[in-house]
Amino acid sequence: MADRVLTLNAGSSSVRFALFAAGLPVGKALLSGIADGLGSRARLRVRDAGGAVLADDVLEGPGTAAPTHDDALQAILALLRERAPEARVACVGHRIVHGGVSYDHPVAIDGRVLADLAALEPLAPLHQPHNVAGVHAARHAFPDVTQVACFDTAFHRAQPELNQRFALPRELHDAGVRRYGFHGLSYESILAQLEAQGRAAGRVVVAHLGHGASLCAVRDGRSVATTMSFSPLDGLPMGTRCGRLDAAVVLYLLQQRGMSPERIARLLYRESGLLGLSGITGEMRELAGSTEPAAREAVDYYVEHACRELAAMCAALGGLDLLVFTGGIGENAATIRARIVARSAWMGLALDEAANASGGELVSAPASAAAIRVLHTDEEAAIARHAARFASAR
Repeated sequence: MADRVLTLNAGSSSVRFALFAAGLPVGKALLSGIADGLGSRARLRVRDAGGAVLADDVLEGPGTAAPTHDDALQAILALLRERAPEARVACVGHRIVHGGVSYDHPVAIDGRVLADLAALEPLAPLHQPHNVAGVHAARHAFPDVTQVACFDTAFHRAQPELNQRFALPRELHDAGVRRYGFHGLSYESILAQLEAQGRAAGRVVVAHLGHGASLCAVRDGRSVATTMSFSPLDGLPMGTRCGRLDAAVVLYLLQQRGMSPERIARLLYRESGLLGLSGITGEMRELAGSTEPAAREAVDYYVEHACRELAAMCAALGGLDLLVFTGGIGENAATIRARIVARSAWMGLALDEAANASGGELVSAPASAAAIRVLHTDEEAAIARHAARFASAR
């Protein structure tokens, strides 16, 4: 039987997976897919290495209930047994959103690590519980296989200490109240591609724009600053998350509106962002095509704050040599890219409109002060690279 590395990547409303040949360097995924729309109308889509569609099915929940992350994981494991019966899973790599203070590199998961990850769930409630559930499901399905935790926060541990602090008493920083940053596996993926192209040196801002969104300032391959901080709630407005918010708003909701912490958490994580602004949906694709005034306002707000955060990342770097768009919106929404660049023309950024509209990789105009590229993020390959090292060490 052929040894394989399996990756599991649970997002706020999706579960991605991929199956790779074990060993380094990591090649193209032999099988990959996504269960998305979880909690509402979900589908499971699977492709082979050549991109051929192997499955595109409605994902059902129990009875009349909407399908959950657990339903998705069970469907994915069943599909692997059916589609890759010859595969022997030698290692499973998991995307873990929050690693806290202790985890700044991938680790093999044991009982102590699992307990630590569960303790961090309040800091990433849309992701961490599903990450941990994926570990439990994989341990049950592959009881004798090494499970590897790959942390979204680890990429940012290289930041200067100053950029990891809040202006709070030092004892709170020492207790773990600090700027962690997220989307690290996506940034790793983009930097690996830039390194392969010889473009990783210098001042780079990566804009990971999707249902969750952040920007990261990178100098010579190392994270300098990023828009998310203590939790994946901070920074840019997102699909259902509010983004940057005056902390006094939370005090007001607690003290004057009498809202419980649980109710406030639901508001900030699940009912805000594009959904809250529009009152329609948190999906950019639907909002961008809508003629409703509230939808237009939500998109305008998103662009405005993306431009503000882009300027902040450039300030952290002292300039800009390369801007990279990635993520579901960053890769696919040409109009959003165009609006962000146009709004940032004061920095000398200029777009090649034809290249941008046609889906090219290099989308900057020759006169642009910095190059602008669109790259596909491959978090699964980043996870597989980490997990393969553990598989080869067995």
